[in-house]
Amino acid sequence: MTIRLGDIAPDFEQDSSEGRIRFHEWLGDSWGILFSHPADFTPVCTTELGFTAKLKDEFAKRGVKAIALSVDPVDSHIKWIDDINETQNTAVNFPIIADADRKVSDLYDLIHPNANDTLTVRSLFVIDPNKKVRLTITYPASTGRNFHEILRVVDSLQLTDNYKVATPANWQDGEEVVIVPSLKDETEIAQRFPKGYRAVKPYLRLTPQPNK
Repeated sequence: MTIRLGDIAPDFEQDSSEGRIRFHEWLGDSWGILFSHPADFTPVCTTELGFTAKLKDEFAKRGVKAIALSVDPVDSHIKWIDDINETQNTAVNFPIIADADRKVSDLYDLIHPNANDTLTVRSLFVIDPNKKVRLTITYPASTGRNFHEILRVVDSLQLTDNYKVATPANWQDGEEVVIVPSLKDETEIAQRFPKGYRAVKPYLRLTPQPNK
């Protein structure tokens, strides 16, 4: 099964380091980040899970819940969490799904035979409160994920869901945004963007971020 942007994230029920998870119920009205790991006790994943734990307040500000996945069982996850807490100087504060039967991995197409036919790839999904998939990223096993980029994308998605704007290359929260090309009525533009805008080209109109 291939997950595409705009698809409803597949629901599932599976054990985790924090007990049985019914995914859609667990998400509730929150945004979610589901990210997979090739196996427990792998070095790059250890750093990723530790860093995710340290971002708890940043995720909370944005109404985001994090949940990880590995194909190893719960008892292995619990031992691994001890290692993560020790080596990364943190406390893992989100569940790790125990996907020993590969049920969730199959639902989310996380096992790629050309990479490894038994281990999940390093994939990540951003899921909105309507359970729609809004971002997918797959990294090679050798490269750790950039979680600052994940936060940046969540900021962009939440902003552009509420205003008729898009975010330009390398945009960071608080910087100028692009007025969407479909918005052409100048009266409406003035109402929506009282700080005005500058037209670099007729199709490229930049305005201060409206919620700042």
